[in-house]
Parts: sequence; structure tokens; C-alpha cells
Amino acid sequence: MARTPAPKTTRLSSDVTKPQPTDPGDAPADTYDSKERATSARADKAAAAAAGHQTVNAVVKSGDVPDPAPTGTRSETYERVGPDGSTKYVTHNYDTGETTVSDTPPAG
Repeated sequence: MARTPAPKTTRLSSDVTKPQPTDPGDAPADTYDSKERATSARADKAAAAAAGHQTVNAVVKSGDVPDPAPTGTRSETYERVGPDGSTKYVTHNYDTGETTVSDTPPAG
């Protein structure tokens, strides 16, 4: 029976005085947290060398990736002339796909 490998746990570290801790096979900037956003940082090479490290972490977490879930608020409204010649206001919500037609302009 084959063994199931343990899940990868590499996350970005904010310590720039030693190498980035990683799981075997991962690169220093790898992360398995889909919410982490990385950026380069000024490494403290002197502190790393004094501690006996030959490499140093120069990638840190800079924030979180925004949630891509639809908010329901992305919409557009435009004017069209109706079949009877009157002005109609068409609103299309990009998140829900709902389209409405109104005789009155939208508020705001």
C-alpha cells in the first residue's frame, strides 16, 4: 500500500535574518497558502552571516489576496429608446447576471 504524502505546509516568513523555512522540494518564495501575496524585501545579510547562514530570506508576505467571490454590486446602467419612443434604463448586474428595465433613472 502506498503512503499518502503529508500536505505541504510552506508559508512565507517575515524573518529576513535567516533562510526561508520550506518543505523539501519547495523554492524559497513558494507558499501553499492561496491567500498570501509575496514581495521582495531587503535581506539582513550581516545577521544571516553572523548566524552562520549562507543564504537569507528576501521574500516576505505583503498582504492577502482579495476574495474573488462575487459581491453582487458590479453593475452597469445605460439608456435605450423603447419601442414606443420613450427612454428606458437598462441595468445589468455582472455578478448575478440579472438584467432589469425601468422607466425611471437609477438613483445616484
